[in-house]
Amino acid sequence: MSLFAALRLPREILFGIGQRHALASVARRTGRRALVCTDARFAATPVFAEMIAAVEAAGIAVLVHDQTLPDVPRDTVAVCVEAARGFEPDMVIGIGGGSCLDMAKCASLLLAHGGALADYYGEFKVPAPVLPIIAVPTTAGTGSEVTPVAVVSDPDRILKVGISSPYLIAAAAICDPELTLSCPPGLTAVAGADALTHAIEAFTAMRRPGDPELAQQHVFVGKSDLSDQFALYAIRLLSRSLERAFTDGSDIDARADVMMGALAAGCAFGTAGTAAAHAVQYPVGALTHTPHGLGVATMLPYVMTFNRRVAVAEIAAVGRALGLDPNGIDKDETLADAAIAEVSRLFAAIGIAPTLARLGLPEDRIDWAAEEALGIGRLIKNNPRPLDPAAMRGLVRAAYDGDLAASAL
Repeated sequence: MSLFAALRLPREILFGIGQRHALASVARRTGRRALVCTDARFAATPVFAEMIAAVEAAGIAVLVHDQTLPDVPRDTVAVCVEAARGFEPDMVIGIGGGSCLDMAKCASLLLAHGGALADYYGEFKVPAPVLPIIAVPTTAGTGSEVTPVAVVSDPDRILKVGISSPYLIAAAAICDPELTLSCPPGLTAVAGADALTHAIEAFTAMRRPGDPELAQQHVFVGKSDLSDQFALYAIRLLSRSLERAFTDGSDIDARADVMMGALAAGCAFGTAGTAAAHAVQYPVGALTHTPHGLGVATMLPYVMTFNRRVAVAEIAAVGRALGLDPNGIDKDETLADAAIAEVSRLFAAIGIAPTLARLGLPEDRIDWAAEEALGIGRLIKNNPRPLDPAAMRGLVRAAYDGDLAASAL
């Protein structure tokens, strides 16, 4: 097979302890008036005050919007943008978890192009560049600092919706592991599990022929030779350090591994895309109001088991990246089984629910969840093994019952 690769990334990615102190310099090269999107919790911290003071000392006018809410409710974006229009920002800085970064992307979009957020739902609906975005994550999970996606919750829709466009990729991403030291164990687990799911789904995604129009017609093009490198790197880092970061949040080396793993996973899935685990989480999350990372992680072992039939070599490679010793494991089939078992073990160790029933999915909504998940085409088309209604119902039922073997059927 000839080499094919596709990547879309920020023009500048800075990673390392203390890199938050580069924010003022990066912002000074980007513009002169900054809208800063964060949440009330982080806005009250001394480190946020220090960062904003440095930006202002660099001669940049700052307007802080500190009312970002989880899952970015649609109408809160309009409130932010309305408050910022008179300020006339020429860049948007997102500082916080994935929702803060997504708020920054949405605000940048509407400030540049106007209209309603719903005008841009889907892929390639953003017509031209948005205001430059600087993304500074304080959690390690979503990868939003490097991806072309913003996810919002719309009160007129049951499921969360996404805006996907290369124009939403941040101009710069600044990732400082020290900013994650205050993350509590539960958030560390859910965010890190989200990142590992991103990496594994990106690595096991459908591989498509390298048609020159592929990346022009799809934001997510499936796995490629470059996205694979980021995905495997993310899996290696997260497998060796996520449990440590969960157990001891002061372990800065583990925090750095997990944040780099989340970043690398974002680099992988931002072009390759994700698949069935994410598709199922959309309706399950809507019904159970559980965190996104928790839902996708609950689904991942079942989806890996379902896909094993057509992706055994890839899942075996995941096993090697997870640190499993291939000595004595003479077949990819055996190593793939061990990889699925190790993902299940790791998630159990950090408190990820093992079944959809444990997440709170009502049994009488299994068929509805399956139907809704199957309708999310941008994710389903990426799954390496095709899913029809019967297969999706079987997969969701297996994840509800906790029956890994049944998810292989």
